[in-house]
Amino acid sequence: MSKYQYALFDLDGTLTDPGEGITRSVQYALAKFGINVENRRELFCFIGPPLHESFEVYYGFSRPDAMKAVDAYREYYAVKGIFENLVYDGIGEMLAELQKNGVKICLATSKPEFFAKQILEHFELDSYFTAVAGSEMDGTRTKKAEVVEHALMLLGNPSVADCVMIGDREHDVLGGSAHGLDTVGVLFGYGNREELERAGATYIAATPAEIVKILI
Repeated sequence: MSKYQYALFDLDGTLTDPGEGITRSVQYALAKFGINVENRRELFCFIGPPLHESFEVYYGFSRPDAMKAVDAYREYYAVKGIFENLVYDGIGEMLAELQKNGVKICLATSKPEFFAKQILEHFELDSYFTAVAGSEMDGTRTKKAEVVEHALMLLGNPSVADCVMIGDREHDVLGGSAHGLDTVGVLFGYGNREELERAGATYIAATPAEIVKILI
């Protein structure tokens, strides 16, 4: 028997490594504003949080300019960046094991649902998911707590005691905790142990196989 009936997974940095696609898309967007960033590692901070917030926080954009930057980002991302992406080793096996043990799996990502569904289909992961919750293309429902709320609604509002949120950044932990969910912080994405523990993660997992051990 699984410890949880429902597992909510973040996408970027948790199921897939989107580093190349996201950073190239951010480079493209910043260049539209005359900002050239050569080292893509400087842009890893954009992986996880809502995009418009990252443009505001890291480059001082106003909200209107941040939304224009998001539109520019999507010019590149929708055509090329979306598939400059890799599934982490062990993810397929993890999802199959959870599904076999009766866990209903849901995606809970700040990425627009439109893109998230394309990614799951492209990497042939969509069959594992009962529901896909993401943000809207107009920039609404980007905060992780809002995404988790939407995911729970799609799942029929189950008891939070039966649910767990899994992700690689503090936003995932805080978003799940905001609704009373236990949380798993993963170390193979773009966060680190200190960030996840500070956010209050219930568990820490270093590999997809460890996620299975925690949940089942």
